[in-house]
This record gives sequence, structure tokens and C-alpha cells, in this order.
Amino acid sequence: MTLDQVIVEFDHALRTVSASAYSRRPIPGSGLPEVELDRGQKDHVIGLMRVNHCGEICAQALYQGQALTSRDPNVREALRVAADEETEHLAWTERRIAELGGRKSLLNPVWYVGSLTMGLFAGVLGDKWNLGFLAETERQVEAHLDGHLSSLPAEDLRSRAIVEQMRLDEIQHAEMAIQHGAAALPVVIKGAMKVVASVMTKVAYRI
Repeated sequence: MTLDQVIVEFDHALRTVSASAYSRRPIPGSGLPEVELDRGQKDHVIGLMRVNHCGEICAQALYQGQALTSRDPNVREALRVAADEETEHLAWTERRIAELGGRKSLLNPVWYVGSLTMGLFAGVLGDKWNLGFLAETERQVEAHLDGHLSSLPAEDLRSRAIVEQMRLDEIQHAEMAIQHGAAALPVVIKGAMKVVASVMTKVAYRI
């Protein structure tokens, strides 16, 4: 990797963690009315959206690491396209957190470094395992978002619209990985990923 590439990737990391993200697409639900939520409901929604924002921070780092170590130009391009959509998710969740008067996770830099490391490792294993890791990640995120849709207040249509569109995008990312030759991961790896995701979710919900 050249020095210029190192600078570009480092700049990408700084922007992901510290700068506000930009969305090319309209923010889902932005035209829907805001509803009054009680303190408990609002804190719960903020916690869920903070978890989702944190998840998108992790996705950016994961895709970055995977793209850096991928051997196939087509796979690298597919990862870049997916990363662009995840950037939009960052913008949507960040905006919703701000609307509700909340804050992003204080541990976002930690999540970023950990996910970047996992992405680099997945890429080193080879593209079929790289894509397999991506596909499984997206499947688990889809299940995680299903849980959020069940947990969000029914009347909070703005938050629900964001989560619903994120879910559709994650399904497409998993299908993209499969189409490019993703390998099925061993059960033990899938289980380990679920444990790590569970810890991250519980911590990011509060911190």
C-alpha cells in the first residue's frame, strides 16, 4: 500500500468516527409527523438508534478492512458500493438520534478499530471467506433490525421507516455477497459473531 493510500484510508476512518455522514437518498420517514413519546419511550428509541449507528460505524470499518485485503477487484468494488449505502445509514441514524435529543456512542472509536481488525483478518483468509463473513454479518444485522422493529413504539413512524429501509439494504448486501461466491461459515464462527454482537449491542445501548 502506498503512502497516499494510507492517508486516504486514515482520513476515511477519521471522517467515519468524528464527522457527520451524508446521505444521497432522502432520509426515510423525514416527511412523517413527529409524535410525542414519554421519557421512557424516548430513551429506549435513542438507545436503539445509538446501537444502529454504532453498528454502521462497525460496518464501515469492516468493509474498509475487507476491501483493503481482498484480491478480487470485483469484490473490492462490491464492498465499496455496500460501504456507500452504510454511510447513508450512518447519516440517517445520526440525524434521528439528534432529533430525539440523544448522543452517539462514546465508544465508537473502539468499535471502529475492532471491526477494522476483523475485516482485515477476513480479507486475508481469501475472498470466499471474506464474502462469507460479510453475508453472515448482514444476516445477523437483519435479525437484529427485526428485533428493533418489534421493540420500537408503534407510533414512532419516523424511526420505524429508517430501520425498515436499513433492513432492506442489509438483505441486498447479503445477497450481493452470496452472488459473488460467499462461503458458508462454520457454526462455531457464527456463534462467536453473535456473542460479540450481543456484547456490543448491550454496551452501545447505554454508553
